[in-house]
Amino acid sequence: MTTAVIKSLYKEYKAAQLTHRYITLTHIEPLLHTFKNKVTISTLGTSVLGQAIYGLEVGTGPKRILMWSQMHGNESTTTKALFDLLNTLLSETNALDSILKNCTLFIIPMLNPDGASAYTRVNANQVDLNRDAQHLSQPESKVLRQVFNQFKPHYCYNLHGQRTIFSAGRANKSAIVSFLSPAQDENCTVTPTRQIAMEIIAEMNKTLQELIPNHVGVYDDAFNINCVGDTFQTENIPTILFEAGHYPNDYAREQTRELIYIAYISSLNYIAHNEVYGTNYQAYFDIPENEKCFYDIVIRGAKVGQEIKDIGIQYKETIEQGKIRFIPVIEKIDDLNGIYGHKEIDAQGFEVYNEQGYPLTVSSENVFVILNHEKILLESK
Repeated sequence: MTTAVIKSLYKEYKAAQLTHRYITLTHIEPLLHTFKNKVTISTLGTSVLGQAIYGLEVGTGPKRILMWSQMHGNESTTTKALFDLLNTLLSETNALDSILKNCTLFIIPMLNPDGASAYTRVNANQVDLNRDAQHLSQPESKVLRQVFNQFKPHYCYNLHGQRTIFSAGRANKSAIVSFLSPAQDENCTVTPTRQIAMEIIAEMNKTLQELIPNHVGVYDDAFNINCVGDTFQTENIPTILFEAGHYPNDYAREQTRELIYIAYISSLNYIAHNEVYGTNYQAYFDIPENEKCFYDIVIRGAKVGQEIKDIGIQYKETIEQGKIRFIPVIEKIDDLNGIYGHKEIDAQGFEVYNEQGYPLTVSSENVFVILNHEKILLESK
């Protein structure tokens, strides 16, 4: 299936009801109701605060794929793309019939609804569910583990979102999409199970390179048995970490959403039509590793005292009246050679002040700055 065909499917079946980054159970439940006559939907359990955790089973094929999103409540891009995928799979089109005939998908669209409501990484008990794979101390962790045990997947898709700080390699290339075949041991041995996941990632990368060349990365594979992906990989189930990252000027993550959708279909189509043994895994190692090379904004060449320095600014994401606000925070004032800004401002040797006319300080919030008597808005929408 060509990328052009996948892009046309996305345009036709995108779940237009889901927009921007604040996606909660309230947003997805109406969409789930529209699927009830087409797919098996079950309530798998409840969150700490009693919100429902839903599961959907789609397809009839022998290859079983488990997918879960919003394990971290503030990472919603992959959730939006899941509903775009579901709209496509459950439509009248026969474009993806081969996936449904060869695969059975079990999808948990929102594992951490409390974290989604609060727009936090953690659950209501302040626990990172992706560090709870061994202790299983939280109800959400137990739900995922129970589904894993009962569904017995052949593949797992662990769906996440990535901060804007990451680059694809040490270059001025944001990591728009990143992947990982998690380690199975402390030595990060390239096991047969990892090779299978690597081969699928390599296939997705080949597709994405047509659209975002040099903007795909791989995450650090340091082993942590408390992480869900590492745990499932150690049980010899090929597991793929998806990270939805930053497309230029796309803080709503709508461009990234389409790319994640394309990665979903590319990988599912590959699995549906091939027996994946991991023999074609080597191309995985051509993908550059993620580095932390970005700030949201860099002000270059500002006068600070008697020196010329750069100012690195990172957005702090908060919820105000049901919407995300991106508040600029001064992270670093230094020589930022080798660090890039998603937006760069040339200070041309002038001093930069806050709205009150004082010099900028690290950790301060500044919606505006004053540069050469001009008021500049830093906040993004």
